[in-house]
Amino acid sequence: MIRRPSFYGAVSQIGTIAVTLLGLLVLTFFIGRLMPADPVRAIVGEDATRETYDQVFLALGLDRPIWEQFLLYLGDVLTGNFGTSIRTGKPVIDDILHVMPATIELATFAILIGASLGVTMGVIAAVNKDRWPDHLVRVFSLFGHSMPIFWTGMIALIVFYAHLGWVGGSGRMSQFYIGMIPDRTGFLLIDSLLAGDMDVFYSAINHLILPASLLGYSSSAYITRMTRSFMLDQLGQEYVTTARVKGLSRNQTIWRHAFGNIRVQLVTIVALAYGSLLEGAVLIETVFAWPGFGQYLTSNLIIGDMNAVMTCVLIVGVIFIGLNLLSDLLYKLFDPRTR
Repeated sequence: MIRRPSFYGAVSQIGTIAVTLLGLLVLTFFIGRLMPADPVRAIVGEDATRETYDQVFLALGLDRPIWEQFLLYLGDVLTGNFGTSIRTGKPVIDDILHVMPATIELATFAILIGASLGVTMGVIAAVNKDRWPDHLVRVFSLFGHSMPIFWTGMIALIVFYAHLGWVGGSGRMSQFYIGMIPDRTGFLLIDSLLAGDMDVFYSAINHLILPASLLGYSSSAYITRMTRSFMLDQLGQEYVTTARVKGLSRNQTIWRHAFGNIRVQLVTIVALAYGSLLEGAVLIETVFAWPGFGQYLTSNLIIGDMNAVMTCVLIVGVIFIGLNLLSDLLYKLFDPRTR
C-alpha cells in the first residue's frame, strides 16, 4: 500500500516526459519544414542543375507525404541518427558533442556567479526594503537586465583586455596553447588538469573570467528580483515576528527561517536561468569567439542547415526537461514535505 502511490507517480512522470518529448519532436519537425530555408538548395548550392536538385530532393524523401516524413524522422531520432551537417560534413550529434562542453563550462561558471550575486543582493534588498541598499540593488539589477549583452561584451573587452590587460581576450585560451593538450573530455579546464599543464589551465581561466562574469551579471538581475520578491513575502509572515519575539537574532531569522522557506522556489529560478544560459549565450559567444553551442546553432541557421538546427532545438528542449527533473529531485532534498 505504501509503494503503490510511488509506483503510479513514477509511471505518471515517465508518461508525462514521453508525451512532452513526442510533442517536442512534432514541433521541431514542423518548424524545420516551415522554415523558409531550402534544405536541398543548401546542399547542392545555387548553381546546381535541375536534375541534380531533383535527385537530392528525392534522396531526402521530400516527395513523400508529410506524415510519412515525420515517421521517418521519428525513427531516425529514436535510433540516434540526427543526420549530417551540411556545413561540416560530419554527423550533427558529433558536432554538438564537440561544441557543448565549451558552453557548459561557460554557463556553469556564469550561473555560479549569477546565483551567488543574485541571491545575496535579493536578500539584502528585501531586508532593507525602500532604503538606500534596496534602491542601489534595484538600479544595479536594472542595468544588468537592460544593457545589451553584446554591447557590454565589447566594452568589457576594450577596457579589461585591451587597455588594462587584466583578462584574456577572445577564444577559450591563448593561441599559443592550442593543440598542446589532448582533448579527452572537451572541458578545457578538466583536460588541462588531467594533462598537468597549469599554464593552459591558467590561460583558460583567464579567458573564461570575463564572458562568464558578464553572463553571470546578466542572469543575476533576474535572480535578484525573484529572490527579493520571495523574501518580502516571507518577511511579512507572522512566524518571522514570532521568531524575533522569542529572542532569535536578526541574522538567524533572515537566513535560517525566512531564507530557508524560499530555497525550493529558488531552485526552479536558478535551474531555468541555467537552462537559458546553455541555449541563449549566442551573443556573448559571438563577441568572444567562444566555440560553443550557441555559435554553432547560429552559424547553421544562417546557411539553412536544417539537420543541425532541428537537432539543436530538440536538445534545448531536452535540457529544460532535464533541469525540471533535477529541480524535482532537489525539492525533496530541501523540503521534506515533498518526499
